Amino acid sequence: MKIGVIGVGNMGMNIARRLIAKGYAVHTRDVRPEADAEARSIGAKVEPSAAALARAVDVVVIIVLNAQQIDDVLTGPHGALSALRSGQIVLLSSTIAPTDTIRYAELLSARGVACLDAPVSGGPVRAREGTMSLMWAGNPDSFTRIAPLIADMAGKVFRISDRPGDAAKAKLVNNLLAGTNLVAGAAAIALAERVGLDPKVVFDLICGSSGTSWVFADRMTRALEDDYVPRSFAHILTKDMTLATEMARAAGFATPAGDYALDIFKATCAAGLAEEDDASVFKVLRKS
Repeated sequence: MKIGVIGVGNMGMNIARRLIAKGYAVHTRDVRPEADAEARSIGAKVEPSAAALARAVDVVVIIVLNAQQIDDVLTGPHGALSALRSGQIVLLSSTIAPTDTIRYAELLSARGVACLDAPVSGGPVRAREGTMSLMWAGNPDSFTRIAPLIADMAGKVFRISDRPGDAAKAKLVNNLLAGTNLVAGAAAIALAERVGLDPKVVFDLICGSSGTSWVFADRMTRALEDDYVPRSFAHILTKDMTLATEMARAAGFATPAGDYALDIFKATCAAGLAEEDDASVFKVLRKS
């Protein structure tokens, strides 16, 4: 099975690494020359356009930043939509608004191309290890056709529903909580430091107590080592939480904790830290 990965950033590159290690023929497409160079170095076949990639593979994984980039991938110059064939499967693995996911699913369906709404979570290390989470919505028959591929990509797979867009909703709910937990955890460590406690001691305490969360343990480990090399850029979770709060407002649902956390993420980006790891919210909170 030939797999195409469009968007080889932190997550996409490591998905490609994982699939190459599992024996798949992997083709990649990105707009950045440095990403192409790295993809070649790991054994991927780099394609000159999304259309060329679509012609060469059986399954396309799209994992770019946002809906605007997916529009470019599908319908821009040399876009994939013009080259996709009936019977192919496209996985939409970007974190985008559910309404956009539905729009893309309808666009692909009109060409006889199956679309799985399939966002992922867990970060680049887990993507490389094949232990990330993948949530999906769409036609169960399409999923069954590529179930072995999904099993090689992800350690935890969650079926949300048969309706494209529902997995996108679930991903936004998860990311709203992840961002809120991260800000709350960073605030707790900043408070510990402010009142004269050893933040590393308090971190260990929280990790072994009721206040912990996965994102707290992961990100505050980095922050306490002053390590802000981006595994997940601050601007990405800012984008995801913006989409999540917009979805909540459209549903008539209040998210006060999420709104506060989003304000902290926006302040982090405004402070020039958008391209740092999202653990950099700690820098903002310890100065507040």
